[in-house]
Amino acid sequence: MINPEEGLCGPISLDNAQTVLFSTGNNAFFATRTSSTGLGPYFVATGCGACHTSDNRGHPFTILTRFGQSDTLGNTFLNEGAPQLGAFALPGFMPEAVPPGATSTRMIAPITAGVGFLEAVPDSEILNIAAANANNPDGVRGHPNWDTIPHFAIILNGSFPRADGKWICRFGRKASVYSILQQVANAYNRDMGVTSSYMPYNPYNYLDQTLQEISTPEVDNTTLASVVFYCTALQTPEPRNATDSTVVYGGNLFNQIGCATCHRPTMATGNSAIAALANQTFSPFTDLLVHDMGPADDDHYTEGTAETSEWRTTPLWGLGLAPNVQGGTSYLMHDGRASSIQQAIEMHGGEAAVSAQRFGALSASDQSALLTFLKSL
Repeated sequence: MINPEEGLCGPISLDNAQTVLFSTGNNAFFATRTSSTGLGPYFVATGCGACHTSDNRGHPFTILTRFGQSDTLGNTFLNEGAPQLGAFALPGFMPEAVPPGATSTRMIAPITAGVGFLEAVPDSEILNIAAANANNPDGVRGHPNWDTIPHFAIILNGSFPRADGKWICRFGRKASVYSILQQVANAYNRDMGVTSSYMPYNPYNYLDQTLQEISTPEVDNTTLASVVFYCTALQTPEPRNATDSTVVYGGNLFNQIGCATCHRPTMATGNSAIAALANQTFSPFTDLLVHDMGPADDDHYTEGTAETSEWRTTPLWGLGLAPNVQGGTSYLMHDGRASSIQQAIEMHGGEAAVSAQRFGALSASDQSALLTFLKSL
């Protein structure tokens, strides 16, 4: 199930029926798929838990490669197997390769715990956060990623499309995914090659020139819905040593140098069909906006209205416990190239450059205190 030592604490408060559904989803989330249960023909991993270890962050051993192009009008590589590379294949099939002309980015799986709270944040709060940055003296701006959504996505409470039919999305490294349902359906299909009623085609591989519709979904709607509920009902990672004087001091420094402008300590949910998620204040340390992170993080790939150097602010909850599920070493930033929290801070550019520079100007003892605070999350 879930190990509290890794910063996770099981489900939110649920009734008996919801607890059973959560348990069913837990079993499906950590199940290993095989060819007899729909795996492949092209895949990244054999199960959700293979990438989201104990519902925390991923590991380079299960890193995925996303490929496509820099084009706000659409990704023409979608009919060549994009957006994800099926690096593994069943016997008799050829693993995918990045097509000529496509850009590619390696990405570590983000933390799963607490995503139900992020989904329950109303659009109005996200828009208000973006508006509050209009005159930020450090150059921090940020904006929601407006994108088209698939027909099967469930409309979230307090969520409405704008005039061009695009919706505020909030999941994924560039916040291009609208809902947990969309993310789970994507993961089954693109990560495991498992079809559903929502995504009935096997992933396409331009090397094999195949695109096969599966008449009977390889994951049924009941199982998929249980995984959606499981993810939605995961509790938020709990911070540790919150009253320790060094942690408190480091948290104050975090605010003073401007980190909290993007990594907001608190957000609030709106209405939710799940009582324990409704109208809650929680601490994700994100703003759910995408920000320009500078040329070092330009991956030449656009998603929705997120441009090539723009990335969603990564939630920091569970950060200090990431090494517990990453083999004792941190793999931070979207591609895992930072091996420590300090190195990740120093890699921040673009809109975050001023805060990174202020961190560098702190005394060694103040830097240590700020890092102690981050490790407590």
